Amino acid sequence: MPIFDAIHLARLQFAFTVSFHIIFPAISIGMAGFLAVLEGMWLKTRDDVYRDMFSFWSKIFAVGFGMGVVSGVVMAYEFGANWAGFSNIAGSITGALLTYEVLTAFFLEAGFLGVMLFGWGRVGERAHFMATLMVAIGTLISTFWILASNSFMQTPQGYAIENGKLIPVDWLKIIFNPSFPYRLVHMTLAAYISAAFLVAACAGYHLLKGRRDGAVKRSFSMALWILLILAPVQIFVGDAHGLNTREYQPAKIAAIEGLWETEHGGTSLNLVGLPDMKAEETKYAVQVPHLGSLILTHSWDGEIKGLKSFPPEDRPFSPIIFWTFRIMAGLGMLMLLMAVVALLLRKGGRLYESRWFQRWAVLMGPSGLIALLAGWVTTEVGRQPWTVYGVLRTVDSASPLDAQQVGTSLLIFVIVYFVVFGTGIYYMLKLMKNGPSPDPHHMPKTTPHPALESNAMYHPHDSIDDA
Repeated sequence: MPIFDAIHLARLQFAFTVSFHIIFPAISIGMAGFLAVLEGMWLKTRDDVYRDMFSFWSKIFAVGFGMGVVSGVVMAYEFGANWAGFSNIAGSITGALLTYEVLTAFFLEAGFLGVMLFGWGRVGERAHFMATLMVAIGTLISTFWILASNSFMQTPQGYAIENGKLIPVDWLKIIFNPSFPYRLVHMTLAAYISAAFLVAACAGYHLLKGRRDGAVKRSFSMALWILLILAPVQIFVGDAHGLNTREYQPAKIAAIEGLWETEHGGTSLNLVGLPDMKAEETKYAVQVPHLGSLILTHSWDGEIKGLKSFPPEDRPFSPIIFWTFRIMAGLGMLMLLMAVVALLLRKGGRLYESRWFQRWAVLMGPSGLIALLAGWVTTEVGRQPWTVYGVLRTVDSASPLDAQQVGTSLLIFVIVYFVVFGTGIYYMLKLMKNGPSPDPHHMPKTTPHPALESNAMYHPHDSIDDA
């Protein structure tokens, strides 16, 4: 099949748009949780540094949230434009799950977002904190439904096929399908880790510039504590996810490992190599005997099916996911190392003075998002050639379009996305370059309109959360 036919161009277009999109929800999920912690700490300690940090990072959150909403809307149109077959066959399930996300998460976020961003001085402290919590919870609910839909595509259950269409039979089985719990936790932790690295990189940059005020130092410290806690947990969850994938998507695991033959008595791990789909081998492989069995079966002689155990038309494209998985896993190890080194520097009292470590933190700033994107590429390419694994093939999911039509829309998407979202990313980086205000009393105060000051019913300092 030519690489520039309509189906491959449609896949490339969706990969391009979803890669742009997933960056911003990941930032929003992680930042929303971070903001909730900051405001909670401010309420508990009354330390204005936490409030200053909240003011600054809420701006980053707002930009990411806005771009996430815009980029997400576009993808809904793509389902109808390029993937009409998928929408027609599986829409009664995936469409409903995405609708639940809008009715629960999006409405919740939209309802409280304005209060969180603009409510300082206008509502009571507890009401504002509740709004921040609701926004953070809304991002998690959104993650829940999106991962439920995508996980159904990975490990479908709870459905029946009637007249060539997937019909829901058991919604609990559809939602809580075998891969869903692992993927939900894995994605949520990835979002928190990505946000923590952005915070650490921003603070590290300003430490290198000579700033030592409370907002910068505390941002650096809190981000590194988050990484120390979450990085090892993420590795543990990733291991459990791998065991689940081996059980339900064995061809994906074989492609990730570049494993062609089923090795009896213990499977080697290919550390590096070049998988060749035509030659059906991984060239220049550097192997470690039995390590594949230890990692993927937790036994010395565990057996893992090779790609030759599956028909050629059912094999994922190993050369891509072999390396995207290693990028994700390698960055994960670097993240853990950085968190441990930070702990050692903290104990030695050198955390804020080690310039080499601060440079490392700045370089690692985008690592969480890179690892997240690499993980999603591994997941989605590894599901091929299926849209719904084992049920609906990708070739049967596409719309009846020719390559020119899809290619034209892809070109338009590339131009518009780089202009619009490139501008948004530039603005976000500019905000981070400016950093939190060094003035501990910079929080803007609310000044009522003169017409309201004369109104006896207007009391700007009254709390509305006492009702």
